[in-house]
Amino acid sequence: HEEVAAVMAHELAHVQHRDTLTMTIVATLAGAISMLGNFAFFFGGNRDNNNPFGFVGVLVAMIVAPFAAMVVQMAVSRTREYEADRRGAEIFGHPLWLASALNKIARGAEQIPNPDAERNPAMAHLFIINPLHGERMDNLFSTHPSTENRIAALQEMAREMGGAPQASRRQASPPPIQPEGSSAGPWGSRPEEASTPAEPEPPKPNPWGRNPTGPRTIRSKGPWS
Repeated sequence: HEEVAAVMAHELAHVQHRDTLTMTIVATLAGAISMLGNFAFFFGGNRDNNNPFGFVGVLVAMIVAPFAAMVVQMAVSRTREYEADRRGAEIFGHPLWLASALNKIARGAEQIPNPDAERNPAMAHLFIINPLHGERMDNLFSTHPSTENRIAALQEMAREMGGAPQASRRQASPPPIQPEGSSAGPWGSRPEEASTPAEPEPPKPNPWGRNPTGPRTIRSKGPWS
């Protein structure tokens, strides 16, 4: 159950960071760059007779621009996965449980074929690890970082978070209870004696012979009565 909760925290981190919106914008920009390269090739490159490098430049741009856009898109995807691991571990509070879940999922993905993911590699970024065989290591076109690097980052995070619970327990420890016969201060008074309020003094009669705090029927004698 702990590993399932850690995976859910990872996915909630994607929602909190709005990674779906981010990757949609990045993919749209990458597609737009590819389309601009194709438009430049078909509508402008072969008509510039005065510039001998016009056609070559447009051809290079048509090849390099989509390649560069795809590299940037995959780099952003790998960065978002690292951030989701970190935030998910912070939400759940146990980075090692997420590391254990990633290890089990990676070992299962190596043994269980996923033909749907193989037929649709564009959907690989929707998985928690890279589902495509032969792309387990970090490269320019991988949507996910390697599982080994993600586990190492989570282990480092667990080591950094290891001292926090002990420090909080030391700060929250209650003060020692004093024995019953010990004094509460430098004057030697016991706590129950120091906390007992003193009885108020009876009100003194005023010069007009009235007791301001007592009942109205009782009159006390003043110096002029």
